[in-house]
Amino acid sequence: MPSAETTPTSAYEPDLVAPTKNDEVAASGSELIGGPLGRRALVGTSWWTPVRIIALVAIGVFALGLVQKAPCYNGAWFFGASSQYTHACYSDIPHLYQGRGFADGLVPYFDKLPGDMQYLEYPVLTGVFMEVASWLTPGSGTIQDQEQWYWMVNAGMLMVCAAVIAVCVTRTHARRPWDGLLVALAPAFALTATINWDLLAVALTAAAMLMWSRGRSLAFGVLLGLATAAKLYPFLLLGPLLLLCWRAGRWREFGTALGGAIVSWAVVNLPVMLLAFEGWSKFYTFSQERGVDFGSFWLIMAQNSSDPLSTETVNTLATLLMLLCCAGVAALTLTAPRRPRFAQLAFLIVAAFIVTNKVYSPQYVLWLVPLAALARPKWRDFLIWQACEVAYFLGIWLYLAYTTSGDAHKGLPPDGYHWAIAVHLLGTLYLCAVVVRDILMPERDPVRRAGDDDPSGGVLDGAEDVFVFGPAAHPPRHAAHMTDGAYVQWGTNASGTAQSTTNE
Repeated sequence: MPSAETTPTSAYEPDLVAPTKNDEVAASGSELIGGPLGRRALVGTSWWTPVRIIALVAIGVFALGLVQKAPCYNGAWFFGASSQYTHACYSDIPHLYQGRGFADGLVPYFDKLPGDMQYLEYPVLTGVFMEVASWLTPGSGTIQDQEQWYWMVNAGMLMVCAAVIAVCVTRTHARRPWDGLLVALAPAFALTATINWDLLAVALTAAAMLMWSRGRSLAFGVLLGLATAAKLYPFLLLGPLLLLCWRAGRWREFGTALGGAIVSWAVVNLPVMLLAFEGWSKFYTFSQERGVDFGSFWLIMAQNSSDPLSTETVNTLATLLMLLCCAGVAALTLTAPRRPRFAQLAFLIVAAFIVTNKVYSPQYVLWLVPLAALARPKWRDFLIWQACEVAYFLGIWLYLAYTTSGDAHKGLPPDGYHWAIAVHLLGTLYLCAVVVRDILMPERDPVRRAGDDDPSGGVLDGAEDVFVFGPAAHPPRHAAHMTDGAYVQWGTNASGTAQSTTNE
């Protein structure tokens, strides 16, 4: 029998987990579209599969995010420094079209830019994305017309990335496709999607996690290497994966993933590194040289201190804090009563990197949304976190309006902005705390309560531990993991493939 928290949806998709059956917020929200999923619902028997529904929802919500930027598209980017902030529609994209030489046909990393920046300060694959968008931008009309077109072209390309992210998250947990709605409907996702080019790296990372969940370690490595060539943070996922493979003894798969990541990153970076090293290295030197910036607790400290810490000191302290977080994640991984799920650790390590960093830009929430949907697919906690991020999204633009409106000081003063920073930091830390609790108390984990082990874990799913510390080092010979009215015993069948047996 399926457990009490699962519902067969069709003859082709048995035993799918229906959030409206075990999530009070999802059940209440479903009243807007007819109520919770019933026993005889035929989802998946027609064209309207969960993947297609969620992809269309993601595109629709992304389009609403574009509409929210309409005041800027209609002139606020160009004719008023503060109006783009009071309308909360700022984007780097149109400003960098001319500011980074795309309007003049300069080649990123090879041609020097006018001013202090000298070279494009983005990783190579993101630079390629920006350059392709400039090729598709009409070169006629005023510079304002071209910037508008450049933003629109990028928005179209980023919309494809958003759809890819939603589809990948939907398919990563095979029995939980509806968790993809967390990504598709995330308000902070729609509001920040076109601030910068982060969605490219997020899409590649989501695709990599999908490949790992399917046991395709080489494809995972290749995609993660490409993601790291677009943004630095994806390489962090290799740390938790190393720990999980260590605990499960899956060294060959980890080695394959690591090799694929190194090769794909090198294929993208080496040509530029060898031919234009100074331009290629700008991203890395800029990251080290920039001072404390928006969204971080370091900014609160700096703006409330008569003698702020130097950039070098902040770099050192931020690195030490991140290393401390890594040590904590390692200890948690190797001592938890049950091996953590890959998505849980991926979320924790990326969140630690963001929280300890000297900048926490509003679009960084995009890095976390798909990981959060996989790590803690519970609507209440997800929406609490999203509310904090939306509050910060409004807070930063009102603060910038205050600083750019002259003597009028229209907007949010520094003290108010500091509270906005605190809210979004606390929101992220709250979700981290809930995920840690799920790891320490697996019976609270919504994924494992439904009878799964680690659906995003690929070869780790159902694997036995071979290296573990603490009380977990001496489990019963056949550990039983309780669910609601059922338990799952993990073992291997005659062919060595992990399998589970559910008992009522």
